[in-house]
Amino acid sequence: MNNIVLLVVDVQNALIKKHPYNEKKVIENIKKLILTARSINKEVIYVRHDDGKGTEFEKGTDGWQIYYDVAPNNNEYIVEKEYNSAFHKTGLREYLESKKIDTIILVGLQAEYCMDATLKSAFDYEYKIIIPEETNTTFDNEFLSGEKLYEFYNYKIWNKRFANVLSMDDVIKILLGN
Repeated sequence: MNNIVLLVVDVQNALIKKHPYNEKKVIENIKKLILTARSINKEVIYVRHDDGKGTEFEKGTDGWQIYYDVAPNNNEYIVEKEYNSAFHKTGLREYLESKKIDTIILVGLQAEYCMDATLKSAFDYEYKIIIPEETNTTFDNEFLSGEKLYEFYNYKIWNKRFANVLSMDDVIKILLGN
């Protein structure tokens, strides 16, 4: 699995400041994956959502910024997007193809929106997708808690259908080539 990338989706201030489900553990795990990937020269790609003028995700605002604890280095690629999928009307697919990437470790926010759309687009483009446990999250809504949404998407919708949901230990081993 030499052609693997870590894709960090929408871990932005506006979302983290609202304290999603399991926030501390998710950020800790994402940070651990980023540091591991960087230590072995595996690419970390960031995705940042822009909802337009006057929104909490308006380009250039504090809410739009990638959360400081997992922020990119100066040389790391950032995909700017305006839709749920990181692939829709962005250059992400072409960029991954240019690097001959075939496997994506996918982490970020929100499970039922941008994570789900990005994952399914990646699946349609025939990437192998790995989702480390406790590296994505969301919020309570009028139907389900953030915890139930996390469990539903990770274990009912995604796992063994669109992706493999694996333990952090297993994903670290995959990253390290063990």
